[in-house]
Amino acid sequence: MTVTLATPTLLAWRDYDPAACALPGMFLGEVPLPGPPSGQAERLWQLGARRVRLPDPVDLTATADPAAALHGLGLVRDLTARAVMVEWKLRLDPDSGDRWRMLSHLQPPATLLGPDGAEDALNTWRRGHYLCKCLWRRGPGFIQIRDRRWGELRRFTADEPEYATTIDRLDHGALADTVPKAVLDDFRAEQLVLDIGPYAWWLPYRVSRWLQQSIAI
Repeated sequence: MTVTLATPTLLAWRDYDPAACALPGMFLGEVPLPGPPSGQAERLWQLGARRVRLPDPVDLTATADPAAALHGLGLVRDLTARAVMVEWKLRLDPDSGDRWRMLSHLQPPATLLGPDGAEDALNTWRRGHYLCKCLWRRGPGFIQIRDRRWGELRRFTADEPEYATTIDRLDHGALADTVPKAVLDDFRAEQLVLDIGPYAWWLPYRVSRWLQQSIAI
């Protein structure tokens, strides 16, 4: 089951540089995002967006709306893969501890709200972030994830077809009890999915813009 929201919007500009964004003709305005979240990052890229701002915080607290959280995180993840600058805010529960590290492959938020030590955590996130920190790719008959969120390279490779089909279902959020439990348990053990209410959401991204040769990732 894929989660969708009714007509969310964001603000978009044609350049990465805030000074350039202030020039005439660089502001694309408030861009509506109708339809399912899949493909929205590509649409924004084709529209010319190189910097975007999400109007509302992505709220991952226990009482938040999971559909809104899934949509916001999906945009941040897919735009990170596109190397589009994303201005966003993240809200976590006060007792969330280091949960932010699961998201540290995404562009750092402008503001981290909620947890104790949020400012230090955000500074660590900013210092340690780079593109391709946690990505996945599909090869001929297999999938592979390369994850450096924890300071060292962790690889996860599977050639069973149910892993690839489960990733497709989790990509923008699926009810956890609707996907194969054994596969989901494997992904959870590797911290490759984020549980948001009754949903499970796929964390790694498929990079769209390589900054270096893929063999070096």
